[in-house]
Amino acid sequence: MIKTDVVIIGAGPVGLFSVHQLGIKGLKAEVIDNLDKIGGQCIELYPDKPIYDIPAIPECSGKSLTDRLLKQIKPFKANFHLNEKVQELKKDNNLWQIKTNKGKSFISPNVIIAGGVGSFVPRKLPLKELEKFEGKHVFYSVDNKDKFKDKNIAIFGGGDSALDWALELSKIAKVSLIHRRNEFRGTPHTLSELEKLKKDGKILIKTPFQIKSINEGNKLKSITLGDDDGKKENIEADTILCFFGLIMQLGPIAEWDLNINKKVIPVNTQNFETNKKGIFAVGDICTYPGKLKLILSGFHEAALASVECFKRARPNEKYRFQFTTSSKEIQERLGVIKKIDD
Repeated sequence: MIKTDVVIIGAGPVGLFSVHQLGIKGLKAEVIDNLDKIGGQCIELYPDKPIYDIPAIPECSGKSLTDRLLKQIKPFKANFHLNEKVQELKKDNNLWQIKTNKGKSFISPNVIIAGGVGSFVPRKLPLKELEKFEGKHVFYSVDNKDKFKDKNIAIFGGGDSALDWALELSKIAKVSLIHRRNEFRGTPHTLSELEKLKKDGKILIKTPFQIKSINEGNKLKSITLGDDDGKKENIEADTILCFFGLIMQLGPIAEWDLNINKKVIPVNTQNFETNKKGIFAVGDICTYPGKLKLILSGFHEAALASVECFKRARPNEKYRFQFTTSSKEIQERLGVIKKIDD
């Protein structure tokens, strides 16, 4: 049984910042994530895609944001339990018992659910024969754009991810963008950029088409597209990228009686506690009036949740709000200054 001040479910940016906010208050955290790597959706879905709305950082990738957060929380020595799912959560007086699918047990007064939108798997192209090419010629996310250099890429999808990667990869590869509708779901600026590249012959756009078959040997060489009228076209492609979104799976969280509505958890806006005392939800998994699904919002939610976590973990101590710029106690925890023994 692992005893800790807080168990955090989810190792994405908001879960990592929760470690920081708890750490500067002197609280110890254990972090559990069902992925095999730290970073959540930022790492799984868009590690190389630019992010523009992190305060004081004009531009960063999902990977660089994760790396910065890991550096920031390094002094707090949080333990990460990756590739594990929380299977059971039950009350034990004022504490919570947590068990994972690998048999680990935790006990803590606080649980912070920072699991993004839960466990997720990509929606796949409806061709069984593509399965054997997954990870070699067929991909549902981009972890390193450089490996697509000089490839002949067919990108499927009509939303932001498909459009953004079509623009980005057109700089280093030959790109065909395929969508089953004539209209794309993108910002006016993105659509304008796509139209320019199309006119310049730098991107091939095929609408309204869907994939019908692949022409294969030992390697993927070309694919056959078709529309609703039966028209078919062959295009060259040695690589397929598909961005049809994700199938969200809350998993055991759905069984914890947290008043889940449409796969999100209602919380109050004072400390982001759920209807269960000591269980908090932050990031995309939580909802409240005026909620914005931004990483910035999740950071704010984590900061306020950490205050209530302190009160529950240290019921005999009075919480004192302190600025990091002036608190020697916090600076000692951060390793900025050496701790002076009494």
